[in-house]
Formats: sequence, structure tokens, C-alpha cells
Amino acid sequence: MTTQENLTQKAIHLLKQLIETQSFSSEEDQTATLIADWLSSFGIATQRRQNNIFAFNKYFEEGKPLLLLNSHHDTVKPNSAYTNDPFKAIVEDGKLYGLGSNDAGGCLVSLLATFVHFYEQKNLSHNIVIVASAEEESSGPNGLNSMLAHLPEIDVAIVGEPTLMNLAIAEKGLVVFDAVVKGTPSHAAHPNNDNAIYKTIDVLKWFEAKTFEKTSEALGEVKLTVTQINAGKQHNVVPAEVNLVIDVRVNDKYSNQEIAEILANEAPCEIKPRSLRLNSSCIDKNHDLVKAGQSLGRTTYGSPTLSDQAVLSCQSVKLGPGDSTRSHSANEFIYLNEIEEGVDLYIKILEKFLK
Repeated sequence: MTTQENLTQKAIHLLKQLIETQSFSSEEDQTATLIADWLSSFGIATQRRQNNIFAFNKYFEEGKPLLLLNSHHDTVKPNSAYTNDPFKAIVEDGKLYGLGSNDAGGCLVSLLATFVHFYEQKNLSHNIVIVASAEEESSGPNGLNSMLAHLPEIDVAIVGEPTLMNLAIAEKGLVVFDAVVKGTPSHAAHPNNDNAIYKTIDVLKWFEAKTFEKTSEALGEVKLTVTQINAGKQHNVVPAEVNLVIDVRVNDKYSNQEIAEILANEAPCEIKPRSLRLNSSCIDKNHDLVKAGQSLGRTTYGSPTLSDQAVLSCQSVKLGPGDSTRSHSANEFIYLNEIEEGVDLYIKILEKFLK
């Protein structure tokens, strides 16, 4: 029988292999194979859809609620500030360096180890499915979202992202809007009382002052930010329009559809959402899964960053080893003892939850 310590070391070895295998979003075929082979080494039958690998616990029983364990194996591209080789797993001073080590490789291998730990256990309160998903970083069409129609209804989920093993019991959704301020094009030498660029000043002030009434206990206010502006191609031509991009982080008191309707009705310019599918997420703070984590000294908080929770309609918690502030940074790393703690805490939380 595999001991927890041995299982954790095998998980760390897998993470080193994942780091040294390129897996940019939509290019995860090789890491998907590594994950499937790793699970197979424990006698676990896996299934694959595109680059998503999934498996169910051995004693799956019809009628039981389903617990999803999920994290992703795709990465962003390394930034230019790296001094280490991003595709080299380097261990130094207790840190494991490499692209995807913190976001979200440490979470993924910790959850995989946890799934192996519970795989052969009988009489659990929930069935378990693990999904090692693709295309999380790009919010692509072939990630966790593409898996949901092929799984039984999910009752509750743990999404593995770096949270220092504290429980993110809510997560802001995201809507990106394209807005257009229209005016009258003209030669710069002639009078123009309908200059789109000048009109944009008041529009920007409106967006800067815009607030939404409902505040969330866990996530605070909806946050609206103008992030891009573009207009004009020639110095002597007043453009016909100014294009803006607005990033809106949505709390759990609104649906993305509601935010889109409010802005469509109130904004002083044309505005359209690119997508409404990345909704906010939450779990009841009195849910047994949350209580299990709190009983082990884990704190709860609301997360401003987006994850695969956004595509789930069930209650979910974001939880994992590593620190979100290291994600997408140069010389990304995770502490080895964070992975050890992650496996231990995942197992202890689920021992309480699945009893």
C-alpha cells in the first residue's frame, strides 16, 4: 500500500515532469498523457476528452452526490524576465522552480495524490471525480467547460488554485465590454463640435464614477475598470469613434447578465459584452466542506481572481498550495513543503467531509 509520504513524493516527481513538458493553453497533449500514465501506474482507469483527463473513484455508487476535484495543467507563456529556464525543474533552498509550478501544478499534483488516496475507499458519503483540465489560462472552449456535459451532475467542487491552503469561498466573475464613443470625423484644421475624443472625456468620467448598489460580504463591490482606449490613425484627421475596453469584476450579488443590462441601459455610449459565461462563484459559508477546512485552522476569504470555478454552476471552493501572487511571475516557484502540506490538508479535509 502506498503511504501518504511516498504518494506525495511521487506527486512531486510528476510535477517536475510537467514543468519540463511544454503545455501552453490548447497545446497540453503531452502533459495530458503524463497525467493519464501517472494515474494508470496506480491501477486507475482514466478517460480523455481532448486534453482533459478524468477518472472516478473505484466504488462509484449511483445515487450518491458527486464531489469534483479539479485543477488545470495548461500554462501561460513565460515572460521575458525569467533568468531560469522556465522548462527546467530546479530545486533550490526548498523551492521547486519552473513554469506552472505554482499555477497550478502544485495544486494539480496534490489533488491527484488526494484522489489516489481515496480511490479504493468504500462507504464514502460522495462519489469522486477528478478532472485535470486544459485551457484554463485562455478560458478556451476545450477546458473544464467542455467536460460538464459528459459528467454526472456535480454537487460540490474543489478547484485547485494557489490559495496558501486557505478557502476562497467566493470568486468574482468577469465580463469584458467593448464600448464605442461616436462623433463626427473631420479634417483637424476645420471646426468640429462633435469630436469623439473630446466626448470621451465625459464618458471616462462616467465610468470612473459608476458604482453598483449591491455589496458582497465576501467579495466587496463590483469593480469596473477602463483598461484600453484606441482612436485615430492620422495626426490631421479627427476620428469617427473612440474604442474602449472595460473590465468588470462581478461579485456574487449579480449575474453577468444583470451587469450587462445595467450598463446597456445607463452607459453614455454604445457598449456590448464579449461573453457572459464567466460568472461569479460561491459556497455557503456553513457548508460542511467549508466547516471541515475551518476545523483545521484554515481561514476563508473572497478571491478577486478568476479560475475554472467560473464555469461551474454548483457550489465550489477554491483551495490549493502555493501563493497566487507568484502566478505568472518570472522564475515562478512553489515550496516543496507547500505541496506536502497541501496533500496532507486536502486529505484531512476530505476525511472529515466524506465520512
